Parts: sequence; C-alpha cells; structure tokens
Amino acid sequence: MQKVYKHNDSAYIVITQKPVSYFAPKLDEPPNMEIVQQYMLAVGADHALRTQTHFMFCETIPDVDFEITE
Repeated sequence: MQKVYKHNDSAYIVITQKPVSYFAPKLDEPPNMEIVQQYMLAVGADHALRTQTHFMFCETIPDVDFEITE
C-alpha cells in the first residue's frame, strides 16, 4: 500500500523518501539540490517535499472536478 501525504491543498503519493544527509556532500553541509532534482526524475517523481529530516519524492494526485446530478 502506498503512503498518501497531504500538503497545503494538494495530495501526493509518496514513491520513496531519503534522509536529507543522503544528498549532502558532508554531514554538516546543506543538500545539493541539483542532485535532489536528478534523483526525483530518476525515481519517476514529479515533486519533492522536504521535512526537517527527509526528502519525500512524490507523484501529485490530480484534483478531481465533478458535478452532482440528480
């Protein structure tokens, strides 16, 4: 079963997640965002969300427009 994560008004299917340090050249340095973007594309994600400790690589769940008919 896939994890669904809601952020603001959007919902995402979490494909995978990695610690922020996974993308940093050294533990005390910030992550290399170019590598984050390349990884996002490699895993088939269309969005990356960052928490305090992890990046979540996600697929956006499109909004559904529908009408209620009687």
